[in-house]
Amino acid sequence: MDVDQLILKHALINAIQHDGKAEAGAILGKLIAEDPRVKERIREVMLEIQEVVKMVNSLPLEEQQRRFREMGVEMPKKREKEGLPELADAQRHKQIVMRLAPYPSGPLHIGNARMVILNDEYVKRYKGKLLLVFDDTIGSEDKFIIPEAYDLIPEGLRWLGVEWHETYYKSDRLEEFYRAAEELIGRGLAYLCECNSEKLRADRVSGTECEHRRQSVEENLKKWKDMLSGKYREGAVTVRLKTDMKDPNPAFRDRVLLRVVERAHPRVGRRYRVWPMLEFSWAVDDHLLGVTHILRGKDLVIEDMMERFIWEKMGWNKAEFIHYGLMQIKEAKLSKSSARRAIQRGVYTGWDDPRTWSLQSLRKRGFRPEAIRKFILDMGLSQADVTVPAEMLYAENRKIVDIEANRYFAVLQPVTVSVNADVREVEVPLHPEVPSRGMRRIPVNPRKIYVDLEDFRKFKGTRVRLLNLFTVILDDESRLLTRDVEADVPKIHWVSEPNLKAKLVMPDGGIRGVLGEPSLIDVRVDDVIQMPRIGFCRCDRSGEEPCFYFAHR
Repeated sequence: MDVDQLILKHALINAIQHDGKAEAGAILGKLIAEDPRVKERIREVMLEIQEVVKMVNSLPLEEQQRRFREMGVEMPKKREKEGLPELADAQRHKQIVMRLAPYPSGPLHIGNARMVILNDEYVKRYKGKLLLVFDDTIGSEDKFIIPEAYDLIPEGLRWLGVEWHETYYKSDRLEEFYRAAEELIGRGLAYLCECNSEKLRADRVSGTECEHRRQSVEENLKKWKDMLSGKYREGAVTVRLKTDMKDPNPAFRDRVLLRVVERAHPRVGRRYRVWPMLEFSWAVDDHLLGVTHILRGKDLVIEDMMERFIWEKMGWNKAEFIHYGLMQIKEAKLSKSSARRAIQRGVYTGWDDPRTWSLQSLRKRGFRPEAIRKFILDMGLSQADVTVPAEMLYAENRKIVDIEANRYFAVLQPVTVSVNADVREVEVPLHPEVPSRGMRRIPVNPRKIYVDLEDFRKFKGTRVRLLNLFTVILDDESRLLTRDVEADVPKIHWVSEPNLKAKLVMPDGGIRGVLGEPSLIDVRVDDVIQMPRIGFCRCDRSGEEPCFYFAHR
C-alpha cells in the first residue's frame, strides 16, 4: 500500500474501533510502524491524516465498515493497554516510599517528566509516600546549581499534578553523611586516599592497591578528622570505599565516597568543605528516609552496585530498583547546561523559552499537563531507549485542546486579493462543533481580502472557498462564483479590513508577524486558540498588540 492507502486504512480502523470517530493522533504511530520513511515528512503527512480523518468521520459507521471491507485487509484485534507493571515485593512493605531526586541545575524538562510521572503514578496506585529530595551536593565546575531551580522544580511538579509529601535538601544533611562515612572508616570499610586523580585512575585500571589502602583504622580516622577540620586542600584527599581492586568492572574498584570542595554552595555557603558523591548520598539517604523502591534510568548501573554494596556492608535493608530506558524527542535538544549558557548570552529569553523544552516552556506554549502524562504513560516502563517524534506529544495535546480552542482567522504571509462583491460582515462560529459558544463578527472589505501566500501560489487560477464567505476563482482580481458551500472545493482562511497585527513565537524561538481578524483583541491571556491552517497557540499577551506562543498544528 502507498501512504495514502495506509492513512485511509488506519483512519477506518481507528474510527470503527471508536464508534465511528477516528483520532488523527492515534494514526501517526501506526503509520510510522508500517512505513518508517513517514518520519522524514511528518508535518506534511499529519496534514494528510487530518484531512482523511475529517472525511472518514463524516461517514456513517456502516459506510466506514463497508469501505474497510473493500480494502481487503483484516481488522486487528483491539488490545487493552497493559499499563505499568506491579512493583516488585510491594506486599512486604507497610508503605511504599519513593523519591524524586532532581539536581537543581535548572527546571524540569520533558525528558525529566518520565521519571517524575512514573514515580507519581506508582505512589498514587499504592497509596504510598513520595519524597522530593533535592540532590544539591556540589557537583563538577561545569555542572552547578542554579538557585532559581529550587523554585522552578516544585512549580513544574505542581503543574504536572504531582503530589509529594515531604521535601529534603541534601545540603541540609551533610552531618548524616559524615556519620555514615565515619562508621564505614571505623569498621575498616573505607579509607583516606591522598593519591592524585591521575594515579587514582591508573591504579584503578591496572587493579593496583595504593599504599593508603593499607593504613590502619586509627590513621584513617585521624585523617578523616583532619579532612573535616580543613587541613586538606581541594584535590588533596578523598574517602574511598573498599570494594575489590580486581573487580571485573574497573569503574567499581574502590570508588570515591567524599571529597574536599572549596567552592561556596548557594544554600549553605562555605559551611561545609567535605561533600559526598551522589551515589554515596543516595545510599545513605535511601536508607535513612525509608525508600522502598527506586525508579531510575537503566544507565545508572554503577550507582545500583554502590548502593547495594554499602547496604550489605552496613546491614541495612535493601530497596528495589526499577529501570527504564532513555526517552528522547527527535526535535528537542535536552541540555540544561546548554540552555543556561544560551540564557546567559541572551540567546534564549529565559527558562521558559520554547527551545529549552522545560515544563515552563511547554505550559507557555499551551500544553496541558494531562497530555504530557498520557504521552509518558503510553510509553510504559520499557528499558528500550526510544526516540519519538514530537508529533506524538502534539497528538495527545491536540485531543484535549481541540474542543477547548476557539477559532480565529489569521494569515502569516498576507497577499491581497480583490473580489467584486457586496458584503460588509460575516458571522462565524467561535467553534464549529460547539454552537453554544456563539458567533463572532468578522468585517469584510471585498476589495481588500488577505490570503496566505502559500495558498495563493498553490490555488491561483482555481476554484477555492474563502471560509464562511464565498467561492471564487482565486487571483489578484478574484471572480465571485457563489456564496453557497461546495463540498469538494478547497477551503482557505482569510482576513480583511479592519484587522489586528499580532506576534507569534515559534518553537525555534523565531518571531513571526500575524495578520488576524479584529476578534483577536477579545482573546485573554492563557487562552489556547486555533488559527486555522496555522495551528494551536496560547495567548501570552492580550490587547491591541497580542502575542501568542505556537504549540503545534
